[in-house]
Amino acid sequence: MIDYKMELTQEQIEILEGKKGDTLRKMMETLVLFGDIFGAKRMVPVTHKTGHLVTSFGIPLLRPLYQTMDEINNEGLKAEGGFTVDPAPVDYENVKCNVIEKLVFNKILYGKQAQYTEQMLKAGLVDKDSFSCTCYLEECGNRPKKGDILSWAESSAVVFANSVLGARCNRNSGMLDLFGSIIGYVPEFGLLLDENRKATWVVEVKTTKVPEAQILGSAIGMKVMEDVPYIVGLDKFIGCEIDHENEAYLKDMGAASASNGAVGLFHVENLTPEAKELGDKLIVPNAKRYIIDDTELDRVYKSYPNMWKTKDAGPEITFIGCPHLTYYQLKKWCEDIITSLKTNNKRKVNGQVILTSAPKVKAKFIAENKELYEVATKFGVRLSSICPLMYTNNPLVHGKAILTNSNKLRTYSMARYFKDEEILSLITK
Repeated sequence: MIDYKMELTQEQIEILEGKKGDTLRKMMETLVLFGDIFGAKRMVPVTHKTGHLVTSFGIPLLRPLYQTMDEINNEGLKAEGGFTVDPAPVDYENVKCNVIEKLVFNKILYGKQAQYTEQMLKAGLVDKDSFSCTCYLEECGNRPKKGDILSWAESSAVVFANSVLGARCNRNSGMLDLFGSIIGYVPEFGLLLDENRKATWVVEVKTTKVPEAQILGSAIGMKVMEDVPYIVGLDKFIGCEIDHENEAYLKDMGAASASNGAVGLFHVENLTPEAKELGDKLIVPNAKRYIIDDTELDRVYKSYPNMWKTKDAGPEITFIGCPHLTYYQLKKWCEDIITSLKTNNKRKVNGQVILTSAPKVKAKFIAENKELYEVATKFGVRLSSICPLMYTNNPLVHGKAILTNSNKLRTYSMARYFKDEEILSLITK
């Protein structure tokens, strides 16, 4: 048995000794070693039983992943509350690919997708409609409560759960998320502890209008990196209650802060749960300060590179929704695109326009907005539950002019970022 520093219960020691099987032993050993690295003193129970995995894609090179999943399946091990997983990498029905691109996706990039999906289903994947980075949305059914301990990965989901819902989770890596969900324990360190949830930065929003969520999050992430910011001045623009509109705003802002930096938790004065409960008691003495005004936002926006081969190309593909759109964002984008096309006397959008959303959100939208959906598709808009990032991993699409309103997608691909109003103009004029 490995040497370890933290205090373990008798049950945890027995797992570590292999008394409940060798696969569970290796999982526990991994979690204990992980906790020891970060100075965890103990393992704590996962109180929100439904996990979330970041590893959704069946890349053939990930052989150790499939071997581990085989071990889990062969032992009949499952996550007690099941789990959701990040989006699937392809959607040939709604995102066009040529023959060569399909070959690269099917044989090289994601050739193990079908096999891996079956492995996940055996290990506790809720169902084949549980692929989304926004598992916490009401429609998706994996929404923890304030104070819940999670075993999740996916940076945008973790920062949302910590910040907007007041749950507790560290920025775990792939497979650690599943190990914690199956064993039912995670090491207690980092954002699971009260002292580490205090803000070491005060971010003052002093803009003349509501800042673009993706650019605000980007600015915060690049400045504070992995630290915890306490954001003041934003509530005057988006209010003091978390409704459908500002939940979507905080989703996008948090995702940008997590991908352009490494933010796992933010507080917004008078709005997010812990800020409403504790106020400026969350701020450590001598916290650093960062002022974001119109000039600073413009500076950050202009710093984004244009990596297109043809710098002034027209849009070939536009991805809107990374993280996946909420129900209300999906509806608003369809309405705005249709209105703008009619205003400009156009019959079709420019290039491929893909609105991405969770399968269950997409299904609800289509069922409740049949006419709107039909008109939008007639104009060339397509709804998909694809992961835009996984799609852009195909080297054959690197030469395409891909537009996005996602700072996360911009950061991890060659897609070019535009503000929402700019995107609308570029695809409808």
